[in-house]
Amino acid sequence: MNCAAASSPTQTNNEEYPMSLNIVQAKNYIRPNLVGNTVIVERVSSILNQIKENGEQAIHNYSNQFDSFEPTFIELKPFTEYELEDKLRNSIEVAAKRIEIFALKQKASLQPFTLSDDIGEFSQTIVPINRAGCYIPGGRFPLISTALMTLIPARVAGCQNRIAVSPSDHPALLAAASLAGATQFLRLGGAQAIGAFTYGFKQLKPVDIIVGPGNAYVNEAKAQVQSQVKIDGLAGPSELLVLLGKNQPLDWILLDALAQSEHDPMAVSLIISDQKLALKQLQDKLLNNELFYSLYQQQQVVLIEAQSCEEMILFSESYAPEHLMLCDDRIGAEQLTQYGSLFIGANSAVALGDYISGPNHTLPTLGNAKQSGGLNVQTFLKVLTQQKLTEKGRLLLSQQAMPLAKAEGLDFHYQSLKARLNQEI
Repeated sequence: MNCAAASSPTQTNNEEYPMSLNIVQAKNYIRPNLVGNTVIVERVSSILNQIKENGEQAIHNYSNQFDSFEPTFIELKPFTEYELEDKLRNSIEVAAKRIEIFALKQKASLQPFTLSDDIGEFSQTIVPINRAGCYIPGGRFPLISTALMTLIPARVAGCQNRIAVSPSDHPALLAAASLAGATQFLRLGGAQAIGAFTYGFKQLKPVDIIVGPGNAYVNEAKAQVQSQVKIDGLAGPSELLVLLGKNQPLDWILLDALAQSEHDPMAVSLIISDQKLALKQLQDKLLNNELFYSLYQQQQVVLIEAQSCEEMILFSESYAPEHLMLCDDRIGAEQLTQYGSLFIGANSAVALGDYISGPNHTLPTLGNAKQSGGLNVQTFLKVLTQQKLTEKGRLLLSQQAMPLAKAEGLDFHYQSLKARLNQEI
């Protein structure tokens, strides 16, 4: 099922549309530059410095200034005690179970081992990070799924302390945090929440890792504290790339693109195809619906014409999208390696991955999928190594390591090794 060369389509005639609404040629598409806003960088730096210097009072002040509420620790009840609509309760339970099953498989894939020979014994052990801070955005609606996606892997990994922080106190979000295993919940948002995670706040002690998406201020705060605390990554606006072939359900594909674009005003969904007719049909649907048209005009949905199937693959590998949807029977999944998560076939709606299918939805953006994957159980684990040398190993390896120490000019290293040749324990 390898991609075969397709005939080059003729140029699309877009003279009747504004330039911003043209079907873009693949070779001409440039990812928007989202370099950090200097105003945000400076503002966040000031916030974090104030929190570091003035502690709890600064956090109280910023929470009231930006969010108009006092930071509040909320004691979570058992999941069953929250009053939720039955269908929502069931959906949360199903999602939590599927996320947990996938996380357990991930944990099982990383195992301790011991390698022994006459030189000594060398081993790997796996231990959880102790204190995990999970940021759950509030926004217009409670991000229930983010509570599940961040807290469950931390619990499965074995983190003893799993602190959820969110500007939202919606009952459904609290219920999800409870079910997912939060050991502490603080209502607090923005850069000040990242400051609380880093420097502590009342009974919240500083954490060892901060995970979870957020707005530009949260993202910048994570960037600025990452020398002091581990972070999962820096998230940009949501991204989707669809590789579109023949005979695909265009209405489904369009809704998938629109769904990702509604995450954020800067979110973008790209649909690339060498099928001119399919792109034209999608364009007509976008132009003939007022809401669709608005997103298309703002370039949150972009149609891209490739000259061949191979060009579609090359574009995808270069772009390295957060979400990659493969809807082209000519392309095999094995031909694609640069993505946060791959959704194969039109049945595999990205929205299912956002909520309930099982793999984590916290994924790399802005091309970072070239060097990292998404949030997973291993994010919360430490791989520790141990070594215990035999007497033979000490003698043999000391001799062999001394030339290296000498070449590097590290005299005490050399002396440490040499001493082990002349003295018995």
